Amino acid sequence: MKTQGIITENMTAAVDLMHNATYVVRDGVLKQVPQPVDGFGKQIITWENGKPLGGKLESSFKIK
Repeated sequence: MKTQGIITENMTAAVDLMHNATYVVRDGVLKQVPQPVDGFGKQIITWENGKPLGGKLESSFKIK
C-alpha cells in the first residue's frame, strides 16, 4: 500500500515499553517529545492540517 509516497506496509517502529515517554509520528518518522525538566508538567502538541506542527512544555512543581 502506498500513501503520499510512503510505503505503509513496511513502516514499523520499536519503542522501549519500560521507558515512560510520549511520541509523535509525522510523515512516517517517530520522534520522542521532550519531558518537562522537573518531571511534572504538560506537553502540548500543536497540530496543523492533520500533522503535528510543534509543541510547548509547561513545568510545574509539587508542594508537600
